[in-house]
Amino acid sequence: MDLVLSGGRVIDTSGELFDRAADVRIVDGRIAEIGTGLVGSRTLDVRGLVVSAGLVDLHVHLREPGQEYKEDLQTGTRAAVAGGFTTVCCMPNTSPVNDDRSITELIVRRAAEVGACRVRPIGAVTRGLEGKQLADIADMQQGGAVAISDDGKPVWNAGLLRRALEYARTFGIPLVQHAEEPELVEGGAMNEGAVATRIGLRGQPSITETSMVARDLELVEWTGARYHVAHVSAARTVALVRDAKRRGLPVTCEVTPHHLTLTDLACQHYDPATKVMPPLRTDADLTALYEALADGTIDAIATDHAPHSLVEKEVEFECAAPGMLGLETAVPLVFALVRRGLITMTRAIQLLTIGPARAFALDAGRLVAGGVADVCVLDPERHWTVEATGLASRSKNTPFLGAAMQGRAVLTFVGGKVAYDLDHRLESP
Repeated sequence: MDLVLSGGRVIDTSGELFDRAADVRIVDGRIAEIGTGLVGSRTLDVRGLVVSAGLVDLHVHLREPGQEYKEDLQTGTRAAVAGGFTTVCCMPNTSPVNDDRSITELIVRRAAEVGACRVRPIGAVTRGLEGKQLADIADMQQGGAVAISDDGKPVWNAGLLRRALEYARTFGIPLVQHAEEPELVEGGAMNEGAVATRIGLRGQPSITETSMVARDLELVEWTGARYHVAHVSAARTVALVRDAKRRGLPVTCEVTPHHLTLTDLACQHYDPATKVMPPLRTDADLTALYEALADGTIDAIATDHAPHSLVEKEVEFECAAPGMLGLETAVPLVFALVRRGLITMTRAIQLLTIGPARAFALDAGRLVAGGVADVCVLDPERHWTVEATGLASRSKNTPFLGAAMQGRAVLTFVGGKVAYDLDHRLESP
């Protein structure tokens, strides 16, 4: 392929900020040139569109092996490229759990065979996610794991967490914490507050998250290990992370598009699609998250893409499995923040590309001459409606079904090859 993407708004935040109208030439899987007046064997006019490095997601659940009735590596990565993502990091709560090098290598191999984008496995911290015995972190790292986490469950034992952090430091990978103090959850299905009280659902307070982060940061300072807070949701959490960064601790964090868009009011109609963990919080928490996005406290926007079947979701709210889809709705939800003036477009691209890549030290998120052509083309003005039949994911559990969206990925290249082409513009010469 020798293709010029002509006249788009090209944004790269991986070095000195590049944000201007330009051409991007892709030749044989790499970015040959970025400039103006470029010529290739084929030219595609992308004026009015944003051209950036392929998006990077630090937090997805692809469900393979063992839960393919919800999602698998093929359908999950198809959803990823439909959302503009070229690199995704998959959580270990599969069946069997990714707590062993053989499972890590299985995921790497299967992703290479059937995946539409690059898949980077995250290994478990403890065997079986049981919080009792450390998994073989060294073996998983050598097999391809880029981080460790017991996501879906916290590493609540402080002594075990200390050892896990020390191992993570030894092997140069971050530990990703699902911050949720078990003794404070008390069966809460949503945020503890006025809404939960009014509708009669048991809630869990935000200190469930913040108390664990506060404890963990002491261990991070002691061990010097890289520590990443998954799906931050509470004002106090971002204050703790901000202070930790000010003190020079190796701490990063992510926030989901749904925690930036919805509050606990979304739960008032008992829609199980709005049940997530951590739960949707309050307007005050949203305000703090917006401030943390703008001031650099938050490093990445990550979807926590969590597909579930109808059997697990179409039940009573308190019985429903927590989680929602995220890969295909991330771009419009983030672009909505840009239109509201909460963040700039360049900051949005940073949070979706080089920010997450740097958090996990991934070779991704950069749009530079000579680099691999993982590229996405985004249309900030594209209006569309979220429909179950239009989603690439095998599952359909999202509260945004039927919602009108603005902004969408229209082209995704992985290694210079077309992985997604919404308008079929490159199907024929």
